[in-house]
Amino acid sequence: MRRDRQWLGIVVAIVCLLSYASPLVRAQGTRADYERAFALRERLEGLALHIVDSVAWIENTSRFWYRRTVKGGHEFVLVDAETLAKRPAFDHARLAASLSRAMGRTYTPTTLPFSDLTFVNQERAIQFTVAGATWHCDLTDYACRQIESAAPGSPRGQSPEELEEYPREYDNDVHDGMVILPTQAPSPQQTQQTRRPLPFAPIQSSQEPQVKPSPDGRWEAFIRNYNVFIRPKGKEAAIPLSYDGSEAEAYTFASIAWSPDSRRLVAYRVRQGYRRQVHYIESSPTDQLQPKLHTREYAKPGDVLDVAHPVLFDVEARKAIPIENSLFPNPYSLSNPVWWKDGRAFTFEYNQRGHQVYRVIEVDAVTGTPRILINEECPTFFSYRPLSPNHRETGTRYRYDVHDGREIIWASERDGWRHLYLYDGLTGKVKNQITKGPWVVRGVVKVDEQKRQIWFQASGMRPDQDPYFIHYYRINFDGSGLLALTEANGDHVVRFSSDMKYYVDLWSRVDHPPVLELRRTEDRRVLMEVERGDISELLATGWRLPEVFVAKGRDGETDIWGILIRPMNFDPSKKYPVIENIYAGPQGSFVPKSFSVYTPMRSLAELGFIVVQIDGMGTANRSKAFHDVAWKNLRDAGFPDRILWHKAVAAKYPYYDLTRVGIYGHSAGGQNALAALLFHPDFYKVAVSSCGCHDNRMDKIWWNEQWMGWPVGPHYVESSNVENAHRLRGKVLLIVGELDTNVDPSSTMQVVNALIKANKTFDLLVLPGQGHTMGGTYGTRKMYDFFVHHLLGVEPPEWNALSEETPQQ
Repeated sequence: MRRDRQWLGIVVAIVCLLSYASPLVRAQGTRADYERAFALRERLEGLALHIVDSVAWIENTSRFWYRRTVKGGHEFVLVDAETLAKRPAFDHARLAASLSRAMGRTYTPTTLPFSDLTFVNQERAIQFTVAGATWHCDLTDYACRQIESAAPGSPRGQSPEELEEYPREYDNDVHDGMVILPTQAPSPQQTQQTRRPLPFAPIQSSQEPQVKPSPDGRWEAFIRNYNVFIRPKGKEAAIPLSYDGSEAEAYTFASIAWSPDSRRLVAYRVRQGYRRQVHYIESSPTDQLQPKLHTREYAKPGDVLDVAHPVLFDVEARKAIPIENSLFPNPYSLSNPVWWKDGRAFTFEYNQRGHQVYRVIEVDAVTGTPRILINEECPTFFSYRPLSPNHRETGTRYRYDVHDGREIIWASERDGWRHLYLYDGLTGKVKNQITKGPWVVRGVVKVDEQKRQIWFQASGMRPDQDPYFIHYYRINFDGSGLLALTEANGDHVVRFSSDMKYYVDLWSRVDHPPVLELRRTEDRRVLMEVERGDISELLATGWRLPEVFVAKGRDGETDIWGILIRPMNFDPSKKYPVIENIYAGPQGSFVPKSFSVYTPMRSLAELGFIVVQIDGMGTANRSKAFHDVAWKNLRDAGFPDRILWHKAVAAKYPYYDLTRVGIYGHSAGGQNALAALLFHPDFYKVAVSSCGCHDNRMDKIWWNEQWMGWPVGPHYVESSNVENAHRLRGKVLLIVGELDTNVDPSSTMQVVNALIKANKTFDLLVLPGQGHTMGGTYGTRKMYDFFVHHLLGVEPPEWNALSEETPQQ
């Protein structure tokens, strides 16, 4: 017994020694770590100086303004490109005092409550928005007044930090001015009343209808009892042009388009589809004790849609001219008709159900005969959202009509990369490919019809730089004369003066603070380095630049790009669990490319983790083949590439612990996070999944049919987290808002049901009264606790005992 006690004493001493010395068990996830994590954003504020976050030219001048960080906040600066003079944009102290009096709040010269502004009245005043209200301030006497009130209502349940980490626009149904007629789920910002124009309600004779005047001012067109009517301007007598409209197949006012000569008009007759409703129980309303029931329309994959059919009317003959629909037989959507200025025809864009066919259709004004001007047919999908330089949300659709449609500039991925093409608008034939090469066009800044030049954004043209970095170029219509306007190794945002004589170039990287340069367009010469960010004070605190890391993907050839974020007290002698922030939605690419002082990933890292973000195959802004990996296979989510990337990091850094890998994501990222445990449980061990679209048959129609196709088939089942819930290994926390109008909350609850049936253990957080969110500070802390417990192997602080002292983010 004595010898046993001696051995026990030795073992205890060894354990104590190891506990003190081993990097594996050194204290992490302590309350102090939490406090540091939650206070990090505030702690870092103001330490990075001369960081430019807004810049804009004053219209029709050679002057621009920008906002930069200074001690205590921000200031606005005005620069004259002709003289190179730089001065404060206004008297900050006088403006702060005036606004404080007008708004009943206290502002200082460096804490003005806006980041964007417009100079008006020949630069004698400025206008800006504060809390949704528009303000006007005179720069002579500095009198400020509110000129437009804020719109009522604001999103619930999301903190600014969470919005930065999980932008809701990932899943918004925004069509950028393109009118979509089929039933589609609205965005979270839209109310049920704006769901559709509701042309199906009959207009009584006592009601004054909404009218659309003819270009010559003689006629007014309107909808009455589901049909198209016209009347002489100022008269009450109405003349019917159609008779076939009905409750189930009504003409829509929004689609009415007059020909330029006022002799014809076109309108869409819409056959009504299925009106799916999603029901919500608001368990804890703020204005009453009892729960509330809410209902909204919400179309899902496979639903029967509204079908629009254009009808052409001869106003003088009072007759309809039939338009045969064999060229647009199965529309997901039709854009509203637009007439050529000479009245020879009108056009609309046809997006076929399934998104594999997209066409520009032209209809002859006299005969009503349709023909195809532009035809896109893809074996996978045509990404029909508008072309945009926004990394996180873009598409391929771009059209610019030159000289009233005699020529058309069109974007396409037909050669495997997103490029611009010049069409003959009269014959419908391609005249030439404008841009060409293993890189992608990201946006069009300006089309100069006179000089036949295009100013555009592109990425991937420079082989020695990150292929996602946006650069600016100019090219001629015939594809000659390609000219680079930016070259610095970074992600660029360029603003041109109204006359295109000058431009300011703001560029940065995640590991390089912003630089703002003024350039002359003629020779691209740098006239002035306007600002260069200073992060010396930031670095002195222990703040670390993210590391950009590149590894080969599943094919052994394609570069996969990501970033690593380490804690400020990082110790390379320790082993660190790894947490991946995932969003694999195919509508964009999501790894940050520009500089920022703070991201919520930093707070998570402070608890003792290395946090990473990766863009795997299936996301956008690379080749079409890279993007097509997502086609009918959202379960893939780039995981084969992501896992190889992780392994490459671990091969370089011994402290990168692949035995403890967690993952978290929101919305589509919530689907991805759970899928990691279902389909790759040997690699991923712990997941936090918030508001996931876990079964693509349950989610909004536009997003899911775009990538998963139509009709709904077995591939939907194969990608479903619900159908595959029985595969669960590892630890998962599911979070859902009971009033999520973006992703049906039933999607998460069906996963819960399947997990219970499979006798699986899991954690669930339901957020009463909240929508498409992970739950603000409370939800963030629950995620922290979950990772601390399961990856660090320590118990989080006892928050209930410390509830009055719980740190707030």
